[in-house]
Amino acid sequence: MTNLLNFNQQQLADYFISIGEKPFRAKQLMRWVYHYGVTDLDQMTDIAKVLREKLANETSFNLPEVQLEQASDDGTRKWLIGANNLKDGTNSSVETVFIPEDDRGTLCISSQVGCALECTFCSTGRQGFNRNLTVSEIIGQLWIANQSLRKVDGYDMLAPTDRIISNVVMMGMGEPLANYDNVVSAVQIMLDDHGYGLSRRRVTLSTSGLVPQMDRLKEDCPVALAVSLHAPNDALRDVIVPINKKYPIKELMAACERYLVKAPRDFVTFEYVMLDGINDTVEHAHQLLNVVKNVPCKFNLIPFNPFPNSGYGTSTPNHIRVFKDILMNAGYIVTVRRTRGEDIDAACGQLAGKVLDKTNRSAKFIPIEVM
Repeated sequence: MTNLLNFNQQQLADYFISIGEKPFRAKQLMRWVYHYGVTDLDQMTDIAKVLREKLANETSFNLPEVQLEQASDDGTRKWLIGANNLKDGTNSSVETVFIPEDDRGTLCISSQVGCALECTFCSTGRQGFNRNLTVSEIIGQLWIANQSLRKVDGYDMLAPTDRIISNVVMMGMGEPLANYDNVVSAVQIMLDDHGYGLSRRRVTLSTSGLVPQMDRLKEDCPVALAVSLHAPNDALRDVIVPINKKYPIKELMAACERYLVKAPRDFVTFEYVMLDGINDTVEHAHQLLNVVKNVPCKFNLIPFNPFPNSGYGTSTPNHIRVFKDILMNAGYIVTVRRTRGEDIDAACGQLAGKVLDKTNRSAKFIPIEVM
């Protein structure tokens, strides 16, 4: 059966045309599914009964299964979501995290089962790469979180169209731009006024630096951009973010400049995980300033969240403070990410932190000489 959750509005309109229906049915159906959280065709009362019966026989709204939901002491919530293997029917899992703040609610969404990029400080990469998520599995995370949160005390009195999740960040498991087509279709649903109606400024896609796909995204669906930089020179970044060997820093910075021509925000956010004695020295901070000098940007410094056999330590508060001050004194906006959900392994870099290390990377870890 055709899973209608795999279609953005244009694809859904094309589907309705293919079965002899008017394309406006796409907007009707999307409003029921995404505005009201309804996947029961019998409740979609403004759609003709004959069409509903036809859809019931030929289509589905196949959502991934929630295997576990956890709540942190700080209000963070995490869902372990099963993703059915498309080939052999086996089950894999991804994780989705909701972070409540006073002025917004942010959902961190996964795009792949595992990750192939092998960044050495990230626990997700330890499980290796399984497969890309489908559109329905990506947008399904937002649907599931939205409906689940409506049962939580404090949100349970909100109207169906009131927004709990105001921001989405594609910063969960996987590299979003390595699953380009499915991620873009899912993001288009997030942005669609008949879908979730989020602003482009409130959807952020994080990439480790896949330059050709960054250029495509600029044309196809420009949203806020975050770049996982994590090192101020190629020698160091080649080790901790291996994709740098293919797209080195100079090429990455040029791609960032090109992206900003059409971006909804006038800056790129550079994410920088702080690794004790590896990338957190005064010299590194000054190198970083030189690297980004032509790219309007702000910095998000991320204290490393330890996981077993990572081979890394967390930068000291003093090192983080000094590093931050150097960047701020140069005129940049700098935030230090506050750790959230650590007690349920939902903090940055911890997703899938307790899975088997399929890469044997801990055995391959090589201490990095401070540059």
